[in-house]
Amino acid sequence: MRYGWAGDPKVRFRAATGGVLTALGMHLIDTGTVDTVLHVGADPKYPMRSHWVLSQTAKEVLANTGSRYGPTAPLAGLGPVLDRAEPFAVIAKPCDLGALHAHAASDPRVDDLCVARLALVCGGQSRLEKSADVLAEVGVDEDEVSLFRYRGHGNPGPTRVETTDGRSFERTYLEMWEDEAGWKVETRCKFCPDALGEAADIAAADVWPGGAPTGDDEGFNGIIVRTPTGEALVRSAVEAGALVLGRPIDPREFDELQPHQVRKKEALASRFAGLAEAGIPTINTTGLRVDLLGRRLNPEARLAEQAGTLRRATEGRFTEPLPASPTDRPSDLTPLAPPRPEPRK
Repeated sequence: MRYGWAGDPKVRFRAATGGVLTALGMHLIDTGTVDTVLHVGADPKYPMRSHWVLSQTAKEVLANTGSRYGPTAPLAGLGPVLDRAEPFAVIAKPCDLGALHAHAASDPRVDDLCVARLALVCGGQSRLEKSADVLAEVGVDEDEVSLFRYRGHGNPGPTRVETTDGRSFERTYLEMWEDEAGWKVETRCKFCPDALGEAADIAAADVWPGGAPTGDDEGFNGIIVRTPTGEALVRSAVEAGALVLGRPIDPREFDELQPHQVRKKEALASRFAGLAEAGIPTINTTGLRVDLLGRRLNPEARLAEQAGTLRRATEGRFTEPLPASPTDRPSDLTPLAPPRPEPRK
């Protein structure tokens, strides 16, 4: 684990945090290691929303850089990229890469063609209503939006909205995210046992002491290299000047940089116990150390987490509506409905 950032200052500035994942995606294409990068970007028709993208040039990877808060489904593009039968990389959430790993057991093309799996360290997927609230605050309808940039252009950079008639609005990162109760994170994310990309070759994280920025800086990621493939990719990118490495980060320092991940992981065993008590099935977390880390909590804290989960479950607060059928323009905030363009040929 080390600090790192994109070697190109323009990439570092435009991307979220230090631009590590963008730089690696661009490097993979520039070196001919992959034909395509499967990731996500802003929907060109409804920029508040996101869609899967197949980028085949470094320029296209850069055009889709930056965080995309709200629902994203990069693996909706897995079929098209596998059908290309060319080497590819994936930049996605940890849960997406866990699903990709599982899918490889039934589709050998995944391991044959996917040569790099890159993850962002994830604080949870916010509901689309979080973004819609921003538009409501500034009095803009989604049909008027020409740009919805969540982060980037600095670290962390502002959330910026631009309209088709030339208006613009900005919110700082802390205005958007300082109040954790207002994150509007999906229920399933509160039970996620892998926010750090354990199925990835490389994961990249925000690295703010205490877990939140105090202002903008040049942009730094924490890089977790998990496999020999990831190690070789980092070495190649550094040698090419695409990536710059800083000093090492030890695990306990990483705890201080991502404290909310520590709190959640330690609480998960108790939360799962609360779900089970409510009669709700829980997921298999073999190998993810959930029970081991859960024992770090004192008995009082474990009981509080379990009781709180049980109460929320019995109140029906963990249920989610089924997705609506796709339409040209969603009348609600259902994340699975937006149209998406055909993949590039």
